[in-house]
Amino acid sequence: MSKQCLRCGTSIGANLAEALRGQSRPDFTCKLQISLKEANETLYWLELLNATDYITSEMFDTLNNDCIELVKMLTSIIVTTKQNDKKL
Repeated sequence: MSKQCLRCGTSIGANLAEALRGQSRPDFTCKLQISLKEANETLYWLELLNATDYITSEMFDTLNNDCIELVKMLTSIIVTTKQNDKKL
């Protein structure tokens, strides 16, 4: 479980880096959506790691809160980008 959490957690940043170098606006949005999916998957794995006592409650709270903030930021960027695309 921890390796899967590491994979999807680090994939968030990798896809963000790709988004910043996207070939087009749709490519940018697509990579951001992949990052969002990976962040949501990370939340799932964190829940499992916490439920099985693999990580402490304190560690879970910190990581979970950070990941939730990432989800909120990514969601906001995606929504704003899509709204701006409709205006073009």
